[in-house]
Amino acid sequence: MQALGILRHTPLLVHRAAVRSHHSKIQTAVVGGPVGAPAHRRYFLHENRPVSPWHDIPLAAGSGEYNMVCEIPRWSNAKLEINTQAPFNPIRHDTKNGCLRYVANVFPYKGYIWNYGALPQTYEDPAEVDKDTGCVGDNDPIDVLEVGGRVCAEGSVHPVKPLGVLALIDDGETDWKVLAIRSDDPLAAQISGLADLERCMPGLVAATVDWFTKYKVPDGKPRNCWAFDGQPRDADYARNVIAKAHESWKKLVRAPHSSLVLNNVSVDASPHRMSPEAASQAFGALFSGGSVQPAEQQQDANDRWHY
Repeated sequence: MQALGILRHTPLLVHRAAVRSHHSKIQTAVVGGPVGAPAHRRYFLHENRPVSPWHDIPLAAGSGEYNMVCEIPRWSNAKLEINTQAPFNPIRHDTKNGCLRYVANVFPYKGYIWNYGALPQTYEDPAEVDKDTGCVGDNDPIDVLEVGGRVCAEGSVHPVKPLGVLALIDDGETDWKVLAIRSDDPLAAQISGLADLERCMPGLVAATVDWFTKYKVPDGKPRNCWAFDGQPRDADYARNVIAKAHESWKKLVRAPHSSLVLNNVSVDASPHRMSPEAASQAFGALFSGGSVQPAEQQQDANDRWHY
């Protein structure tokens, strides 16, 4: 695979074999080492130019579907997420108290039990109280739980069909979890909502609620809480949640100031829009120094069950 020209002058920083092309015509490049390296970052590019996966990948994928950016492949444990506070919003390995974050295996689950990702061009506004949950947004894009049969790659972009939505309450904030399936999944034609999902994948929704309720317990935290008593809302409700979050994103990205990084190359009327040339120059300046870091050893912890 031909390396991206913009990265050819930074050989020390680009992880070997880290440049990847996706079917969506988005390319990604890993900088700073593999997953498990503290400096791990996956950047997004289109036509050899840097783009933001949050702001420049469109939400709408056509035919009533939405684009999903996969952050965490199913069965893995590393807590990866789009960094809303860094230039070009790369995927990074999240940290807490200076340590890389991994989810524990709460029996009978192994890592994340879906492909976990985000809907671009959405925002859960922390200044707005949701009328149904009674809580503010969590200051992030909307999360997606992709339930199809394939394991998605970190940074891959896929059209998905929403099936329903759950409302996790995390530290007093609404954290929507959209249940969805890739449009190219073999079961996609058979699954259009929650009843179909239960018929084709019996127990998955209940397992999802159980997983999110307990996943922080091994770290010494209490069980998570839910709006609607943990009952999912249907696909139409999910679409309304997504539409509202898209409007909140529009307001955010067109605001003159924010604590979040809003630089983009495609959003009309955004004061943070950059020309492709300026974006490329800024992107190259990010890699003027540094070195590849090895992955930290976590295999023993990631292989352990918690009961």
